[in-house]
Amino acid sequence: MVVRNRSALSATLTNSPYIQSLKPPMHRLGGVGIGAFERHEQSKRSFAELSNALSQAQVDHLHSQLNQFRTALTHFASTHRDTIKNDPAFRRAFQQMCLSIGVDPLAGPRKGGWWAELLGLGDWQYELGVQIVDVCISTRERNGGIIELKELVRLVSKLRGVDAGVVTEDDVVRSIKTLQPLGAGYQVVELNGTKMVRSVVKELDRDQAVVLGLAHEAGGRIVVDILVVRLGWTRERSQAALDNMLLRDGLCWIDEQDEESGVSYWIPSGMQWDE
Repeated sequence: MVVRNRSALSATLTNSPYIQSLKPPMHRLGGVGIGAFERHEQSKRSFAELSNALSQAQVDHLHSQLNQFRTALTHFASTHRDTIKNDPAFRRAFQQMCLSIGVDPLAGPRKGGWWAELLGLGDWQYELGVQIVDVCISTRERNGGIIELKELVRLVSKLRGVDAGVVTEDDVVRSIKTLQPLGAGYQVVELNGTKMVRSVVKELDRDQAVVLGLAHEAGGRIVVDILVVRLGWTRERSQAALDNMLLRDGLCWIDEQDEESGVSYWIPSGMQWDE
């Protein structure tokens, strides 16, 4: 083969796509890689600035919504203040609404005490708590510090008088919660579906809880045979449970002249009192 024009052949080979593909690309990637890195960093900074701007806008919008909500809720509470204090059903509905949105109408100064000042519910609730303590202490000698919630509501309502307005079980439960920081043992417990209020610093063991539940069903009177038959306990366990309630905890009385069984135990928290 005779090559007559070497220059033309060299140019043809140099510009050939195959030859071009064999050339190392390092001289081209250097500049492009640095530029891409700079563009990537700039994009990150731009996105960060945009994110901060959006976050601040969302926070400002949220604050505006909360202020509007607080203004509306304050207006509602002040407008219906007397109804909230005097109508137990309306008061319960209002408190449940506040609870569902995370607002405490009884919050102290550090938690938004404007509620207590606006509604006057703080003083009302604490006054009710004092009356609950009064009733619990005055009846402790006869019931050992355990009283049925319905009975407590009845006695507190009688103490307050008609002019003070209606008090519900829910009101009493809320006030008892405000007494817990006192460390006096005030607590609502449930025994066999019946709510009881404990006003002494001691826990009820399992046997006591069961006996109290049966006593409520039987009108307060319990004998050893009832525990043996109804619960399947041994006579020793039944007698020990009643003796502990009588001698150790003062939760019951003993009647040694019972006409039916000779000896019976009366648990005041399960009895009905007419006062």
